[in-house]
Amino acid sequence: MAEGLRLPRTRRDAEAALDRLVRENRFTISVFFPLNGAVLLVASAMGWLPDPLAFNAFLILFGTLVMRSPLLVGVLPLFTRRAVVGVGALTAYAYAIEYTGITTGWPYGWFYYGIDLGPTVAGVPIGLPVFFIPLVMNAYLLCLLLLGSRAQNTLIRLVAVILTVLAMDVVLDPGAVSLGFWEYYRLGEDAILFYGVPLSNYAGWVVSATIAVLALDWAFDRSALLTRLDSTEFMLDDLVSFVILWGGINAWFGNWIPVVVAGLFGIGLLKTDRFDSRLLRIPRRFPWQS
Repeated sequence: MAEGLRLPRTRRDAEAALDRLVRENRFTISVFFPLNGAVLLVASAMGWLPDPLAFNAFLILFGTLVMRSPLLVGVLPLFTRRAVVGVGALTAYAYAIEYTGITTGWPYGWFYYGIDLGPTVAGVPIGLPVFFIPLVMNAYLLCLLLLGSRAQNTLIRLVAVILTVLAMDVVLDPGAVSLGFWEYYRLGEDAILFYGVPLSNYAGWVVSATIAVLALDWAFDRSALLTRLDSTEFMLDDLVSFVILWGGINAWFGNWIPVVVAGLFGIGLLKTDRFDSRLLRIPRRFPWQS
């Protein structure tokens, strides 16, 4: 078998191969995909795309997985048994709290999914962990870098990450509601809305973020995370995708506060000194070109 086609024989070989794959396709993964995703989602919401392209569940899940790949590949070598247990427990929690939310209205407020996000179990999309857990991990990694030595203080670290996760939802939820991903209902006359999102949603995210951050803080070794971050320049590229995708969607719908918050995440990425500005340079050749 040719050298370039040889399958990896060990876990380390597989991890190295995945690192190369992501590293060589950073622009496509973290700029091209979110830009196209934003265009397709807005076009779907505006009724400009015909079925089956409009809000195609497969394309949404596939695109999300591609944009998540820098983070997933980055943390893969750090998955010890403890990490597997922690992430597994967090996955179970994500399903449980989402099911509770759509059946009882707690803790986010009453809502329902307005579009098909793929196969579901008891009304909960099976792809939910792919949507939720990486948000928390991105916030965790960003805070570790921005806090520096202050991240050693447990209280400072946890509070900072929880607030960062909450800020990510300030960007995500208004954009998702504008697209029609989900919609809140049973809102009282005195309900205070933030771009169509009730404040109860953010109170619920404080609860979920706290549990998720505690789980990840227990599951992963911080020193190992920082070492991996130091040697893996693409590890926060999923956050680049987040800024481009949801910043663009919110800008289209005129949700300017979420756009500003998305911009603050972009500034935070630059301040980490881990963001490679070469990512934004258009490659001479795209991966699909011969």
